[in-house]
Amino acid sequence: MLLQSLLPNLPMTTSEILVSVVAGMGAILLAYAVFLEIERRQDLVMFIGSACLFVYALFIGNKIFMIATAGLGIASLVEFLEIYFGLHKHGPEDLKKYKNLK
Repeated sequence: MLLQSLLPNLPMTTSEILVSVVAGMGAILLAYAVFLEIERRQDLVMFIGSACLFVYALFIGNKIFMIATAGLGIASLVEFLEIYFGLHKHGPEDLKKYKNLK
């Protein structure tokens, strides 16, 4: 019973373990997406990470977490699709601002 005092709610069933692994992957993917330079890749990784965390939120039944992860996932998917179809553009003014920030 050593681990029970440190981690009292260990997953017991296969589905609980699987959902915990998916949630961990989602958290890692969201953190990784912040550091990606290519915008379409960043949006896609952020969508997959938020989808993984949505599955976890659905499993634990937390409605606020479900809404937050669904909103992040939908926003990332929309931006990815805009880039994919060529609708997402940056103007010359935006590029000048980005160059001045460095």
